[in-house]
Parts: sequence; structure tokens; C-alpha cells
Amino acid sequence: MATAAAAAAAAGMAHGARARTAAAALRSVCGTAARGRLRAGHARPLCTAPGTAPDMKRYLWERYREAKRSTEELVPSIMSNLLNPDAIFSNNEMSLSDIEIYGFDYDYTLVFYSKHLHTLIFNAARDLLINEHRYPAEIRKYEYDPNFAIRGLHYDVQRAVLMKIDAFHYIQLGTVYRGLSVVPDEEVIEMYEGSHVPLEQMSDFYGKSSHGNTMKQFMDIFSLPEMSLLSCVNEYFLKNNIDYEPVHLYKDVKDAIRDVHIKGIMYRAVEADIDKYICYAEQTRAVLAKLADHGKKMFLITNSPSSFVDKGMSYIVGKDWRDLFDVVIVQAEKPSFFNDKRRPFRKVNEKGVLLWDKIYKLQKGQIYKQGNLYEFLKLTGWRGSKVLYFGDHIYSDLADLTLKHGWRTGAIIPELRSELRIMNTEQYIQTMTWLQTLTGLLERMQVHRDAESQLVLQEWKRERKEMREMNKSFFNAHFGSLFRTDQNPTYFLRRLSRFADIYMASLSCLLNYDVSHTFYPRRTPLQHELPAWADGPPTCRLPLLQAAQAK
Repeated sequence: MATAAAAAAAAGMAHGARARTAAAALRSVCGTAARGRLRAGHARPLCTAPGTAPDMKRYLWERYREAKRSTEELVPSIMSNLLNPDAIFSNNEMSLSDIEIYGFDYDYTLVFYSKHLHTLIFNAARDLLINEHRYPAEIRKYEYDPNFAIRGLHYDVQRAVLMKIDAFHYIQLGTVYRGLSVVPDEEVIEMYEGSHVPLEQMSDFYGKSSHGNTMKQFMDIFSLPEMSLLSCVNEYFLKNNIDYEPVHLYKDVKDAIRDVHIKGIMYRAVEADIDKYICYAEQTRAVLAKLADHGKKMFLITNSPSSFVDKGMSYIVGKDWRDLFDVVIVQAEKPSFFNDKRRPFRKVNEKGVLLWDKIYKLQKGQIYKQGNLYEFLKLTGWRGSKVLYFGDHIYSDLADLTLKHGWRTGAIIPELRSELRIMNTEQYIQTMTWLQTLTGLLERMQVHRDAESQLVLQEWKRERKEMREMNKSFFNAHFGSLFRTDQNPTYFLRRLSRFADIYMASLSCLLNYDVSHTFYPRRTPLQHELPAWADGPPTCRLPLLQAAQAK
């Protein structure tokens, strides 16, 4: 769990460095004498004359105002050390000089899609619910809201509630939704007998609701329309007092979303209007060309079909895209591809027809379907830590590779760039710096147990709660940041820190680094360590925006 906490700071969110800065402000406010008194157990301020009762209310508010002034003075210096949204962040030390082979997923790794794609998936699945599953036609009034859900949320299948859970299995109160309405904290606590979700109720290894697990974790970017559709149909049933079985609803929506892919609805729509759905990214070709120029081998393993991949890659890279890859595998059915030893590869000809030839070698320029990783390793000999594979799905793309096969892994997290840009704003920095300082002030001043002091502290706690809510709304009004709850790393970040050696917003971030660059995770102090034990000043190894601009 310390790894997840360390990764949270190393992920950059700048919370670590800014928290230390806020702590420094608080230390300057409290002063050495005051700290000495607290350590010795003395609660009374030194300014109190002998024989007189201390004016604790006045004393506490003076400390508050001093802390406020100190944090305001710190903001300009923090603003001069903004994080670079195009940086690569490291959970585990890794040198690119050791990497000989680069592998890639396709969707949301090599290619990015416009906002229109999620609307398409939502509408198509909604219509399938109406036309094939006999759901009320009135649900057609609901439209996709791109600002409702975030990735990494958990869905309680039996209770039909969507929520955000932290790395310690605790629900973030205020982020539990039934339909499109937030569930009151009191109801959540009664429902779960607290706010902790026991291990046996959590999603399985791949985030699925199976084998008795009641939770499903939505880790795929494609799952955003699914969460929204689930919430909208739940909302319709609740608003119209329609009795329904939540498990059936979950299964029907899951099947409808699946059919949008399996029946080719999404693939045909994208191929028919590629300009509308694919975000042209000339840097994808630049990344591949850079690696090829340095003699790196490359391969593609995707769950998408051959014609869909060919049209997309031809659009963003060029008709000769296959010349850049040593191996191309489509419809791989990850994560089964990484575990099932039985399925052989099949060759796909230029017309997309499957051939029956036995595969003895994976040839460059040829497209293969299905297969399995064990056969892949046998035919290529590409094993161990000389292979680096990139994907956007932490479970399906990365987990098995790092745990079972020793490959190095890189996670593509598109949301990272937008979150870092928010965190670089003055409003966010002011809010977070003061929030951290106020938290430290509460921690130190809680030794004052008299009634007057406790009233002041309760007022500070209310302010802290309001600021936490404000901080959440900077990212998403309903669920906040992908990477943090109020204070802890999210469950999403816990898994990211475990299964990804490095992570970044897009592959284009690789263009900012030499092919022999070594990524070092920052040593962030554990709770029981001194900040001075970290490897240098807070900003010495941060991927700063100013440094990138100077280059």
C-alpha cells in the first residue's frame, strides 16, 4: 500500500511537493516554541499572563490568519514550478536503453477518438435496449453526458449504485450515485455498515463482477458510455416507480454495449466517417519512425478487427503503416490472449479472409488473428525485460504482462494531461496549498480540548470539508479526480502503480526523451520518514513545464 501512496505523489499530481511546501508554511507559523510546548503536552500559549485564563479563540484565529498569510506568500513560488503535462511519470526505475522491442495496443494507444465516438456507442446501445431487450422507448430521451462519469469507478451490481473507491477499499462519500442522483452519506453508511467495501465484495482481478463479487470496476475508456447508460436507465426506473431487478439491468446494458462492438456497429460507423471519429495525430507516426530509426523492433496486439485497424492506421500513419511493425495481431481477445495456451494464430489475407495455413513464423507485413502469448513468445523469442508494451487498459493490457511474463509496461492515461493542466492553475494551487496547511493546523491545534477551542476547530473542519468539495469539482463535479479521493490514492491509481512501470498522457510524450533515457521514480517520504530523506529538494527532479519550455 505504501507503493500506491508513493506512486500517487510520483504520479505527479504535485500534491507531494505542494504538501511539503504547505507544511513548511505551517511550521513557520507555529514556531519552534509552540511546537516544543505541544510535544511537552502544554496546551496554553506563552503569551498568557500568569494567573489569567487564556483567550483560546483569539489565539487560534491568530494562528489561522498567520497560516493564511504564509500560504498566500507561497503561491507565486509554487506557480513558478508547474508540472509538464507532456512528461512521462515513473512508478518503477526503467532504462529505455534496455528496451529492444516495443509493443502497442491500438485503441486509445496508437489512435485517439473524438467525443463523437462515446455518443455513438451510448446511442447505439440505448437503441439496442429498446429494440432487442424491450426496454421502454422513453429512455430514448436520455443523451450521453461526457461530463458525468470518470474512469475507474466501481458499480455495485446488486444495489445499482456507482461510486468511487480509494486504495484502501473505502468509498469516497459524496461520490455514490443511484441513477443520476447522489446518495446521501447517511444512506451509504447504512447500506455498507460504514464506508468500507470488504475484499470479497470487490471486483475480481480484471475488474469484473464474477465468482460472487458484487462490484464491477470500469477501467476501459470505452466504458464511459456504459456507466452513463446504466445510470440513465436506473434514473428512468426510479423516477417512474418501476420495480426492476438491478442484476438484470446490469447484464442487459453490458450485453448491449458488447453488441455495439461485436455486431460491428461502431466499426462500420468509424470506417464510414473516419474524419469525424478519429483524432488525427501526426505524432503517432513520428514516435514509430523514431523507434524504427534507432533499430527497435515493434509489434501491435489489439482486440479490434483487421479492416478497422487498417483504415485507422492508414489514416493516422499512412498506407505503409505495416512496414513499421514486425508483427501485427488483431482480434487477440486480450486478456485471454495472455493466458490461453490453446488458440493458434490464423493468417489474414489482403481481403480480410482467414486462411487455414499452419503458422511456423510471424512474418513482417502480414496480419494475424487470435493466437496466444505463449505461441507468440515461441515464434519470436521476445521475452523478459527487453520488451516494453503500451496500453490504456491497466488490467487487459498490462497486468498479466508484468506479473507473469516480466515485460516492462507503459500505461497511456489520456486524462492525465487535462488533470495536470487543472493542477497548474492558480486557483487549484491556492486551494490545495491552503487545504494542506489548514489540515496541518487542525492536526496541531486539536490538543486544545476546551469548549471554546473545539468550536473554532469545528468551524475549521467545516471549511476543510467545503474546500475538499471544491477541489473535487475542479476535475469532475460528480466524482472528482481519476487519481485521488479526498486524500488517498484511488483504487484506479493503486492498480496503475502496481501494473505500469511508466505512464503518460499519450505516446507522443516519448518524443521528449532520448531512446536511452532512464526513468527514476521520485523517492517520496513515507509517513514515518522525514521529508529530508527524499532524494533532493522537492522540485529537483519534477518534470517541470518551465524546463520543457526552455528546451
